[in-house]
Amino acid sequence: MTTPLAEFDRYRKQVAFAAWGSSSQQRFSQASVLVVGCGALGTAQANLLTRAGIGRLVLADRDFVDLSNLQRQTLFDEQDVADLLPKAIAAARRLQRINSQVSVEPIVADVTCDNVVELVRSVDLVLDGTDNFETRFLLNEACWQERKPWVYGGCLGADGQSMTIVPGQTACFACLMPEGTPAAGTMPTCDTGGVLGTIIQMVAAVQVSEAMKILGGCVEQISRTLTVIDSWNLRFRTLSLEKLASRGCGVCREGRRDWLTGARTTQTHVLCGRNSVQLRVPLARPWDLADLERQMEPHGSVVRNAYLLKLVSTEFTLTVFPDGRVIATGTEDPAIARTWVRQTIGL
Repeated sequence: MTTPLAEFDRYRKQVAFAAWGSSSQQRFSQASVLVVGCGALGTAQANLLTRAGIGRLVLADRDFVDLSNLQRQTLFDEQDVADLLPKAIAAARRLQRINSQVSVEPIVADVTCDNVVELVRSVDLVLDGTDNFETRFLLNEACWQERKPWVYGGCLGADGQSMTIVPGQTACFACLMPEGTPAAGTMPTCDTGGVLGTIIQMVAAVQVSEAMKILGGCVEQISRTLTVIDSWNLRFRTLSLEKLASRGCGVCREGRRDWLTGARTTQTHVLCGRNSVQLRVPLARPWDLADLERQMEPHGSVVRNAYLLKLVSTEFTLTVFPDGRVIATGTEDPAIARTWVRQTIGL
């Protein structure tokens, strides 16, 4: 099915760009993208893609909107915080008001080895909006296995970087980081280094530009370097990846899938910049939030909506999702977080 050219009127300034044109816009309007993580990078990516006229946009995120997000996560506002909305839901609602021609599908879930292949298979390209290396290694293996391009991006302080990965044509993310995930405590975090909203927008713009090249039929024009940006001092560097691509690694050359098989999956994650830990509780069936609310009421103030339940006690806050995820706020120690969950839910 083709999109009538009359519907491209809203994109006429974009179509007028000589390297793009109506043929690329047509391809783009029929393409689909998965944005993994609706935080700072993810919301900036989703905003640009929606305004540019992507055909279908899938938003996968495990978190809910917090006041501290508003400084850099551009699709949210104070009402989303008050309503305790999951980020994927709040982002989708805003994006549909921006461009009703785009099909936006919010998924409130953690992207894990259990669902990543299905998500990747359902789209043409994946954009990295995550805040942790584990998910990036998982995406790298899933995208390489399914032969789907993806664009890595990361930001900290005023610095950011991006890398375009096309299976069979470029180096993969594991080539860039052969030692795997950095050891705990060896890398700065959003809490220690902060992050500026300006670098978020710059890196997201690079990622979406690369996605548009691929989806618009201009894959030969993608960057084959690691792009590094210092937004504070306005410095840009590119690092060649040709040697890494020719050498390959255990993932792209040998076919190893340690993250995809679950061999390296963890059940707890420290959330960047949130003083929070996410735990995953194995469930035989989804939690009934109404029943859980009655159980947790003696432990503090409880608020519930269709997507989650939030308990606020004098010592900590627990946010519970039906799929068995619990975000414990008030610590970065998984052991302490598990103790709070046992005390209130009885697991």
